[in-house]
Amino acid sequence: MAWKESRLYSILNFKCPRCHEGDMFPPKTLFSPSKFSKMYSKCPCCGQSYEPEPGYYFGAMFVSYALNTALFVSVWVALNVLLGDFSTTTMVVTIVILAVLLLSIIFRLSRSIWINIFIGYEGPCDQIPHKEGFR
Repeated sequence: MAWKESRLYSILNFKCPRCHEGDMFPPKTLFSPSKFSKMYSKCPCCGQSYEPEPGYYFGAMFVSYALNTALFVSVWVALNVLLGDFSTTTMVVTIVILAVLLLSIIFRLSRSIWINIFIGYEGPCDQIPHKEGFR
């Protein structure tokens, strides 16, 4: 399996899970506080709907919770290794700063993981039928 055909490629590059070519999010919006959550309604390449049903990304909230838990544990371990003895205030401030800085990435990553759980790769955009939806 080639790298571009893997789910990991689609997840990390925020690409369509069906064709791995179309973007899920508009360009240059990742670090924009008011636009990082904007998402295309469907793949500009193959037509795959990015919200197959209302409330589809409710489950992505649990993925986000898991990613943030991993971040918190990583901060705790890193502080233990680097500082040895640290205060609760140091840990909380470090976690809050990192959580705020990584908010947009974790938001997009959780949505990308969630949709890739349910929609599989079908092939390059020019080799699969274009989906026409009601949107």
